[in-house]
Amino acid sequence: MKEESPVLSPVILGIDDLRPLPWTTRIARSSGEGVKLLQEHRDRLIDELWLDHDLGGDDSILPVVTLLEEAAFNGRPFRIGTVYVHSANPIGAETVVRSLTRWNYQVRRATV
Repeated sequence: MKEESPVLSPVILGIDDLRPLPWTTRIARSSGEGVKLLQEHRDRLIDELWLDHDLGGDDSILPVVTLLEEAAFNGRPFRIGTVYVHSANPIGAETVVRSLTRWNYQVRRATV
């Protein structure tokens, strides 16, 4: 009898300081936590990545964006199905969209 291969649940990561994002499988509340979360998933497919620009106080998503850009620059981009940028900061959100699109990540603006 043939064994059935296990069905893997989608990996949906979120980085947001306030929103609950209940559909995510893991969430980070700061850019530092976000960088660690992505590093933990470095060699796995991330089905969706949800990014907020402003992460409270002086913190923003930019360290995470830099990590993703550097990975692509070095020829090893993170394997991400779609990056969703949800932010109440339209200028910050557009900066993230432009930066990641330039490195061939599939990016969409979203509302939460």
